[in-house]
Amino acid sequence: MEREVDGMGVTEESVNQIADTYAEILKAAQRYVVGNEPLIQMTFIGILTEGAVLLEGVPGTAKTTIAKIMARLLSSSFRRVQGAVDVQPADILGVRIFSPETGKFVLQKGPVFSNVLLVDEVNRLTPKTQSALLEAMSEHQVTIDGETHSLPKPYIVLATQNPYEFEGTFSLVEAQRDRFMFSLPLSYLDSDDELELLRRDQTGRLHWIDYEVSLAPLLTPEEIARMIGVVRQIYASEAILHYIADIVAATRTHGDIRLGASARGSLALLRGAKAHAALQGRTYVIPDDVKAVTPAVLGHRLILEREALIGDVTTGEVVREILQIVEVS
Repeated sequence: MEREVDGMGVTEESVNQIADTYAEILKAAQRYVVGNEPLIQMTFIGILTEGAVLLEGVPGTAKTTIAKIMARLLSSSFRRVQGAVDVQPADILGVRIFSPETGKFVLQKGPVFSNVLLVDEVNRLTPKTQSALLEAMSEHQVTIDGETHSLPKPYIVLATQNPYEFEGTFSLVEAQRDRFMFSLPLSYLDSDDELELLRRDQTGRLHWIDYEVSLAPLLTPEEIARMIGVVRQIYASEAILHYIADIVAATRTHGDIRLGASARGSLALLRGAKAHAALQGRTYVIPDDVKAVTPAVLGHRLILEREALIGDVTTGEVVREILQIVEVS
């Protein structure tokens, strides 16, 4: 019989299942992908918290590959949208077309109706098309011609952008960036991982079709939904709640920050910390869980003062300073 922990309905068995599943996902993904554990972990946390993830970095960092691997391991559908100025909202959401057979308009669903949606180079979409994703990311539903449609479960949006390219791009407005629960900076592999990549290619271990066939789903949608429910019930003490509130408050008073984190940032910190605790096999949140997800939660939400930008201060440095200053009460 399962034993309840902390009176919250969460059991040690249920969180151990999440931790074990993540270990299996990581092992399966790294049979093909070299390095990139933070990306794999953040994608799984995004699924467990039903939150969108913004991936910022140069091309060729395995974003699409990891999204496809995750979708297959989780028995989920995968669709990809390539950002471009001529992509219209209907290209993502779908459009109603007339059916001569029925004499009615029927919905031709767009790629947003998938479990894992990858929007590559989201900043190449026009602001109008970018805004079409807001409802999907926040409420897991879309409205087409005045009719609301629920999106499949589980559901996650992964969006990428190259922060080093500006021509032909449209910067995400603050409201849109705030809809992303997490962000993750990506970089090239280090020299050791680059060498391992070459060795795998030399020995034929980078043949995608062979690898894809070998992947067996680890979870059903029902099991994922159950895990999402478990993560929601992970226990966070009053001290942890105060700690999160103090971190967010510090972003609003820090001298180098012009605009701090919103209330969505507070909720993302709590939900992300709960998911991180589950990955460690714990039924409760500790300060280290909060610290582990804080850079991913706050990195894209903070707008620095002009003087800080001129002085080459980065949001990462500011977040690290806040974590050093704020203590658990």
